[in-house]
Amino acid sequence: MEETTDLTLYAGLRLSPSTEFWINPEVDQGFGVSNTVGVAGFPSGEAYKIGANAPYLRVPRAFIRSLFALPGGSTTIEGSANQLGGPVATNNVTVTLGKFSVVDVFDNNTYAHDPRNDFLNWSIIDAGAFDYAADSWGFTNGVAVEWNKNWWTLRAGRFQLSSVPNGKVTGFDFSQRMSVVEAEGRYGLGNLPGKLKLLTFLNEGRMGDYNDALKQAFITGSVPDTAMVRKRSSRAGFAMNLEQAIGSDAGIFARWSANDGRKEAYEFTEINKSFATGISVNGRTWTRPNDQFGAAVALNALSGPAKSYFASGGSGILIGDGRLNYNTEQILETFYSMSISDQVTFTVDFQHINNPAYNRDRGPVNLGAIRIHMQF
Repeated sequence: MEETTDLTLYAGLRLSPSTEFWINPEVDQGFGVSNTVGVAGFPSGEAYKIGANAPYLRVPRAFIRSLFALPGGSTTIEGSANQLGGPVATNNVTVTLGKFSVVDVFDNNTYAHDPRNDFLNWSIIDAGAFDYAADSWGFTNGVAVEWNKNWWTLRAGRFQLSSVPNGKVTGFDFSQRMSVVEAEGRYGLGNLPGKLKLLTFLNEGRMGDYNDALKQAFITGSVPDTAMVRKRSSRAGFAMNLEQAIGSDAGIFARWSANDGRKEAYEFTEINKSFATGISVNGRTWTRPNDQFGAAVALNALSGPAKSYFASGGSGILIGDGRLNYNTEQILETFYSMSISDQVTFTVDFQHINNPAYNRDRGPVNLGAIRIHMQF
């Protein structure tokens, strides 16, 4: 049995009619992923790659967001976490600068993106092969620009990679960086809204090539280690993200992603190809309008060079146990979120994972979780 706890303050200040400043001091407790090499699609989006038994304070987000209005109409948005309410121009250019998470802006999905409220598995809440820039807690320094029009949005950003793969982000050094572009189209099938997003990214920094590591291991008679062959290189990938309402109280989603499988994973996890799809249903269907039910499946895969590396005893961010009888990693997740009050929700989550860490000799495993979320 493992647990994580976090307490976050969302503090915002309107600096001008078009500019907001946000800071999110947070107290965390729990080890989460530390020293874990058991599954690529890690089962808890609330677990970090670093931690402590005792609560500790950190500041995951501190950023400025400015909105520049373009000709067109306006709409009124409700205030929420990291978003002040009020009228905004429908057509605008929005710039976000500072420390935040890449997936605060990119790869969003209405039905699967928030481990505090919906699914938990890493390869369901985000595109599995989207190796986005992040420190060990999932945040980094960067800038994102969004051009919003009536039915489409174009986003672009540049973010700081950690100094070494799966390391900490220190200072403001963009010599190792990620560039990302995402195009979003909004449409309707009858009266049912939908969105389609296409994303591409490029990581540039010192990273290891799986084949280089295998060659060195053959020459030296040692276990392959990408850390020993790191050199300046780049790693690209893409993601497709779909969400579609199928009624007033239900929606479906799907993500498909892939990356350059010759290089080691830099920040996220060892997934070179991934497909995830699922459904989310609001409790209005059974007279519980603040409840939510969700079910999803994910299929994760490794590239040929990655298979050879891990089969030869190599290890990575989240996988590597000295051997590999390869098969795709298959994940089923379902949850029910029950509203206790306007401020409190209680969630029960279940996950079934076949071939964890792509090894048919391991698993299957069944994982259960409960989540208590309070928001004031």
